[in-house]
Amino acid sequence: KGLIYRGVRMVNWDPKALTALSDEEVIYKEEHGKLYYLRYKVEGDPEGRYAVVATTRPETIMGDTAMCINPADPKNTWLKGKKVIVPLVGRVIPVIEDDYVDIEFGTGCLKVTPAHDVNDYMLGEKYNLPSIDIFNDNGTLSEAAGMYIGMDRFDVRKQIEKDLEAAGLLEKTEAYTNKVGYSERTNVVIEPKLSMQWFLKMQHFAEMALPPVMNDELKFYPPKYKNTYRHWMENIKDWCISRQLWWGHRIPAYFLPEGGYVVAATDEEALKLAKEKTGNNALTLADIRQDEDCLDTWFSSWLWPISLFDGINNPGNKEIEYYYPTSDLVTGPDIIFFWVARMIMAGYEYEGKKPFKNVYFTGIVRDKLGRKMSKSLGNSPDPLELIEKYGADGVRMGMMLAAPAGNDILFDDALCEQGRNFCNKIWNAFRLIKGWKVADNAEVPEASKLAVRWFESKQNEVAAEVADLFSKYRLSEALMAVYKLFWDEFSSWYLEMIKPAYGQAIDRVTFDATIGFLNNLLHLLHPFMPFITEELWQQMAERKEGESLMVNSLLLNGTVDEAFIQQFEVVKEVISNIRTIRLQKNIAQKEALELQVIGENPVTAFNAVIIKICNLSGIAVVEAKAEGASSFMVGTIEFAVPLGNMIDVEAEIARMEAELKHKEGFLQGVLKKLSNEKFVNNAPPAVIEIERKKQADAESIINSLKESIASLKKA
Repeated sequence: KGLIYRGVRMVNWDPKALTALSDEEVIYKEEHGKLYYLRYKVEGDPEGRYAVVATTRPETIMGDTAMCINPADPKNTWLKGKKVIVPLVGRVIPVIEDDYVDIEFGTGCLKVTPAHDVNDYMLGEKYNLPSIDIFNDNGTLSEAAGMYIGMDRFDVRKQIEKDLEAAGLLEKTEAYTNKVGYSERTNVVIEPKLSMQWFLKMQHFAEMALPPVMNDELKFYPPKYKNTYRHWMENIKDWCISRQLWWGHRIPAYFLPEGGYVVAATDEEALKLAKEKTGNNALTLADIRQDEDCLDTWFSSWLWPISLFDGINNPGNKEIEYYYPTSDLVTGPDIIFFWVARMIMAGYEYEGKKPFKNVYFTGIVRDKLGRKMSKSLGNSPDPLELIEKYGADGVRMGMMLAAPAGNDILFDDALCEQGRNFCNKIWNAFRLIKGWKVADNAEVPEASKLAVRWFESKQNEVAAEVADLFSKYRLSEALMAVYKLFWDEFSSWYLEMIKPAYGQAIDRVTFDATIGFLNNLLHLLHPFMPFITEELWQQMAERKEGESLMVNSLLLNGTVDEAFIQQFEVVKEVISNIRTIRLQKNIAQKEALELQVIGENPVTAFNAVIIKICNLSGIAVVEAKAEGASSFMVGTIEFAVPLGNMIDVEAEIARMEAELKHKEGFLQGVLKKLSNEKFVNNAPPAVIEIERKKQADAESIINSLKESIASLKKA
């Protein structure tokens, strides 16, 4: 289709790898350097005047073939039609005019070096300027430079500054920060260089591949990368596809003895085509020469979704008809141009449709300093050592919890440690449940009935949430939801509600329900933690040959009793407050407590659960709490726990008086701030509101403490 062409173009040259690079393989870094102001004497000027040129690269002046000014620049009008002399070099060059020159930058005079700057190259083409390539492929100066031959380009920069100053041709230098292109491959500064290379015209591909992404026919997650993709597509440049390397797919072009070339898959086919093209049947393989260059790695990689199913060699075969397009591509945003965009282009070009439906961009894993992990920096941990220490599932889970789509991950071993701890939690819950004795005919306790009813609704609620998060590719949030369901709801609450007393058996109905819940939890966790979940699932019951959790369906009835779940949140709060009283008053769990509800009990239906978990002798609805009782509020309902002789009254009064003193001091600090007119008049309303809330909370706690102290003293 005439999309590939060969020609001399300005390319990004890697002086270390000795190869051309595509624009996407150049990384721009901000560098603090110098701006050099050089004096270009005006030829034949009787007053000995000179023009001053500001440049960041004085080592390239040997390649200057013109000076350019903006025709609308009044300060440089006097230079129109004149010629100037390149400092040190002595070459006379013309002054040309073009509105490309920025009047505000430097002095408004631009040195034009067509062989070593992309923009200068375009000016050279426009004004038919000669092009002098002063660099060897390795970044040293060539014979064409005429000076500093064989020296490295950066050594020349240091030396030429001294020589220009000695010759009175350096006006001044000043600090200057600009972006410098580095090779992604070798991390050396790239050199713009004129070179004979193979190119692919990209405009055709960009026009096909941009609309499907922008109209969400092919979706990006997170969608913010659509703008990155659009900007690149709308500013597409031709792709330099040849590389001067000794690995990769060799370019299948064969040069003919009298010029021109043929393209063929084999030497024999090339010779046949060469004979046809030249009309010379006497040609032999020795007369034609295959191009030594290789194709850019991505030039084969962009065909991956098609070549995977042999769609290039065997178009329309059964496999590609079945699998293409695939569903999801998971990759990093750093190769959105190298690979993702190009696969989309190739898909529409060769298959006439998108290669995949969704692209999920993971975060880039970085070290604690924010640096991308790489072999050269030595900042990447050995994954095998991490797995040895934390387990494969621990590493997976820890990483995924901290990896929202498209956001970078600052790696820390603590993430993996969290994952390992969760694996231990899962294993211990499994051992606890499988260790229970089961009584087939035992009656189901009321607390267990409530617990089963609650957890069934809770698991269904979370499963629906996880399914929704999966559909939005919010994988870390999905994992966190399952993590909380297992650690908090199942282990900390459900198992506490249903576990039998020490040495006692659990009833069959509750046990079977619990095994069912564990089965569901393993299903939900499996995509994130495949190894431990598969192992435990295999141990839960006798499995048939080939059975695997990986392909076993999760079956839920989907019923969610939201009112029941909300009621249980109140129950949790009541239980937590009773536990806090035990902790603060140092009352052992074996000591039975009584719970009083002042007014009306909002969670009467859950009394059996509260009594069991908190070890209560009973729950009573009263009009007034007992003297010396420790109380707490849940919503608008007050609860109280009579303490009787279970605490050291004097020690408790002393503790509360110390807390009262602290709170009163805190309140005084808040009141002082609120009485300060300057603060009240200048602080944002939200800040003042926070301080007023602190005041109200402190006053409420102080009143409660005073009441409790007075009550204890009466008792």
